[in-house]
Amino acid sequence: MVESKHQWKAWLYLAPAIVLLLVFTVWPIINTVRLAFLNDYNSLSEVGGATFTVGIKNFQTVIGDSGFKTALKNTMLLCLFNIIGMPHMERLIQTKGIVNNVIELFGGHYVNWINQGSEYWANMFVMIVYIVWNALPFKILVLLGGLQGINKQYYDAAKVDSTPRWRVFTKITVPLLSPMIAYVVITGFIGGFKEYTSIVGIFGETMGPAGDAGRMNTIVGMIYDALPKSNYGVASAAALILFAIIFVVTMINMQVSKKRVHY
Repeated sequence: MVESKHQWKAWLYLAPAIVLLLVFTVWPIINTVRLAFLNDYNSLSEVGGATFTVGIKNFQTVIGDSGFKTALKNTMLLCLFNIIGMPHMERLIQTKGIVNNVIELFGGHYVNWINQGSEYWANMFVMIVYIVWNALPFKILVLLGGLQGINKQYYDAAKVDSTPRWRVFTKITVPLLSPMIAYVVITGFIGGFKEYTSIVGIFGETMGPAGDAGRMNTIVGMIYDALPKSNYGVASAAALILFAIIFVVTMINMQVSKKRVHY
């Protein structure tokens, strides 16, 4: 505990970090909420002297958008498989690819995965594999760290009692690893709901194959789509809707974790 006469020194040392936190974290959050409730807010119009009424029209615009249901569906699907290096596009057009070569080797047929004319399920399968594979190293590192932190005496005692391996796994490993599992699940949901860069990396800014732009769009993608048009009110509303979804899912996970996690 810092003595009262020396508290000013502590605040002085913390001041730079607090200022940066207020400017780059706290204020953007407050401003996002403010803009979300200004009907039809547009930064260019504001510069021109326009005023905006307070209401929920931005939320209605987001929910009523024709691409919102598609974006929400894509976000949910990518999120659920997130819990569980592609060649350049020009090269994919010129070759069938390694996967298709393997498929045809076993008598299957060539699949158009992400090029023009490809089907939605093929695009989604590619994204699921890419996102799961990309997320595995972090999850493996966290779980491995948890495994190494388990006291070996529990396993020694189980050996003395000739406990079956499946029972050791379910009664020792899983319960003692449950905090790490809960952390991986919660962060996996949050990361999945924020998915955007992986889709841009595969499909580019069109968020879908040529001829069907926007097919793989997500809620985060909708937010970025609104920014170049200076529709910050709509973008802020979409951000708050995404926040609400993540908050609800996280609270559900935390409630479930209370009964399943052993510390």
